[in-house]
Amino acid sequence: MSPLSHSALLQLAVDMANSVTASDRFERLLNTVRSHIQCDAVVLLRLQGGVLKPLAQKGLHREILGRRFVLAEHPRLDTIYSSTVPVRFSADCDLPDPYDGMLPEHEGDLPIHACMGLPLLADDRIIGVLTMDSMLPGAFDDIPGRSLELIAAMSAATLKTAVLLERLEHHSQHVESVVAELTQEALNKDGGELIGDSPVMQKLQREISLVAPSDYAILIEGETGVGKELIARTLHSRSNRSQGPLVYVNCAAIPENLVESELFGHVKGAFTGADRNRVGKFSLADGGTLFLDEIGELPLAAQSKLLRALQSQEIQPVGQDSVAHVDVRVLAATNRVLEEEVAEQRFRADLYHRLNVYPVKVPPLRDRQGDVALLAGYFCEATRRKLGMRQLLLAEDAVQRLDAYSWPGNVRELEHVISRAALTARAGTSATIVQVRAEHLGLLVPAVTEPVTELAAELAEDDSVRDDSTVRLPDTGAGLKAATEAFQKQLIVTALQANDGNWAAAARELKTDRANLVRLAKRLEVEVVREIVSR
Repeated sequence: MSPLSHSALLQLAVDMANSVTASDRFERLLNTVRSHIQCDAVVLLRLQGGVLKPLAQKGLHREILGRRFVLAEHPRLDTIYSSTVPVRFSADCDLPDPYDGMLPEHEGDLPIHACMGLPLLADDRIIGVLTMDSMLPGAFDDIPGRSLELIAAMSAATLKTAVLLERLEHHSQHVESVVAELTQEALNKDGGELIGDSPVMQKLQREISLVAPSDYAILIEGETGVGKELIARTLHSRSNRSQGPLVYVNCAAIPENLVESELFGHVKGAFTGADRNRVGKFSLADGGTLFLDEIGELPLAAQSKLLRALQSQEIQPVGQDSVAHVDVRVLAATNRVLEEEVAEQRFRADLYHRLNVYPVKVPPLRDRQGDVALLAGYFCEATRRKLGMRQLLLAEDAVQRLDAYSWPGNVRELEHVISRAALTARAGTSATIVQVRAEHLGLLVPAVTEPVTELAAELAEDDSVRDDSTVRLPDTGAGLKAATEAFQKQLIVTALQANDGNWAAAARELKTDRANLVRLAKRLEVEVVREIVSR
């Protein structure tokens, strides 16, 4: 290969100047590299605290962008990171390749091939890595060192520019420039970051960037399993209170008689069992953020006390005469629709409006087009690390099956499905590279758009509802919408009757979320009436 020409360098500089987004800069950079170096795959990775995160790639499966490579677990990447000059690996190098099985044209272990990596340095410190692979052994042997230095310098400059713009332009279109700057503690606790570049996730991340620096109370709404706690941690980490504490409270887990003590604390002797002073959650969160999860489960009696604390930023521990001032930002989350709870007088309207200064709605996974593959790649890498596997891959039929599923349990369900599938796939092979195929995922029924047809199929398979005296298929002469609603109403009534009016048990039987079932039942005018009779 000849050295890079002056015209090529000039053209790349012009391309970088004309590029608007980081994704566009990365695209032009990798295209330039491939046009001057014969390689089958090239990947640009950014270093973040001992972990390499792929930002852009050419020649590999797209799911690699969802993976995170821990340096200590990938010796080839660690060798590149530890060097200050380009690293060429010998064709017979026995170090495992992190991209085994990820080239579309090659399944399983990569055959003998050429591999090279360039450490990317800025201000005398490494900020990332550029890797190149060619299926032609020795393809990189004759590349002039000066050309590699120029490519490394251009790549480092491009990456540094993107990093700087990420800090200054939170509205950038590329997912990497809008991903929240999570602390290591949050990453370890929640097991992840906000991954996804679908339009709804881009909108969500723009909202987070907009409201996070403020001190507004935020109500985070979304179905079970969408990641509301992760959103709360992201908001905190991006706020001006990021150096302060983030205190978590699960409102559904606090007994009603202990809510006041849990939130505001108590003094010794305030009540039976209070054998010592206790600091409440508000005091612990002073100067930081208080996250009230499952706020919709808070009893009405406790809601008034919480409202007083939010209005005045003053608390009074149980058994103490004096009040204390606190400086706390409140984030609340719920899988209920609080507006409907207010209408049903199960939630205080004044507290709802106090919390709902800026509502953030987290989209369900079924609405995040294109994000399933990225999330699956992320969970594959996390599962591979937990199980001590060399490599864990997703077959194309598995990706298609995942994309076709409706994900009622959202991201949490996807994580569990990948974990189970990895165990199943590993048990069925002795190979070091384990591939998850569609059959390992279990029964993931694809989403369909004809509700009557879907429900009829489920009924046909369910022995418990085949009796015509229990549920009947409605007459479709009134139209699809009316027939569907009539059929849904029958199913809900039957499930409630079978479970003695228990909404949670009925929801489990119908394989849906309780809050969604209650909302649907209300729209269909189905309610449970309980009577107290004195004889």
